Amino acid sequence: MQQLGIGSRVEHTHFGKGVIVDIGSEFYTIWFKLQNTTKSIGKDFELKVIEATENTQQLNNISLADIELALNNILEQRLHEFQLVPMANKWQNGNLILQPADATLQPKEIPIETFFHKIVMVRDRLRLIEQKINANKVLTDEEKIDLQQYITAIYGSLTTFNVLFKEAHHQFKGMSTKD
Repeated sequence: MQQLGIGSRVEHTHFGKGVIVDIGSEFYTIWFKLQNTTKSIGKDFELKVIEATENTQQLNNISLADIELALNNILEQRLHEFQLVPMANKWQNGNLILQPADATLQPKEIPIETFFHKIVMVRDRLRLIEQKINANKVLTDEEKIDLQQYITAIYGSLTTFNVLFKEAHHQFKGMSTKD
């Protein structure tokens, strides 16, 4: 596996093009142009290398900063179980316009990215509730199934927004009529 140095230009499948600005024992810290922020990416993640610079750092020991970065990364990934969900390309930079029937009132315009982010947050929080219900030691199996049916019905109500998702496996799925 190639060890990249600071200044290497790379491309990440979800975050786009970036530049390595710091190196840890297990992670690269990469500034991504599209997000205008840095992200810690594991060295074992397959990045597309656009332009490599030589790694001149000697990494003999794992530092406390490396351990903190690793713990933060694990906690961020595991505690929330939120994932990056891409929006369909045709909606990028679009707006959602809510037009009142009363012509004297102004419409409300919202960037679609903001609306989409909120829809994804609702979906992720519903999944978290499902996990908590299924792991609950006090609820009976009958009660768990009853609550799960409500959540499935909510998913069904949200299928209208599936048109916003780029990938079908991220979409809402309600109760199947095929049984």
